[in-house]
Amino acid sequence: MVQPQKTKKFGIDARTHELVIGSWRMRLPQSRAPRIAMGGGLIFGGMLGFLPILGFWMVPLGLIVLSHDLAFVRRQRRRLSVWWGRKRQVSR
Repeated sequence: MVQPQKTKKFGIDARTHELVIGSWRMRLPQSRAPRIAMGGGLIFGGMLGFLPILGFWMVPLGLIVLSHDLAFVRRQRRRLSVWWGRKRQVSR
């Protein structure tokens, strides 16, 4: 029996190099410098979340983009993901 391929609901799809949030997908730049600039810009815009259009939702999105290239951010994201998964298992 062939298992259907599980699609990501949140994060970066390694096959297509797209940022995935639910059904929304955004293609990331191919080279590292524009991705880092994009992640930094999202975090900076999130810090200005009290202004119209910009929002605090941009901070975690920027961290996800940066985690694609920066090992320190990737480790922190992985720790948060493991902690969240354990917390959800305990609450069930």
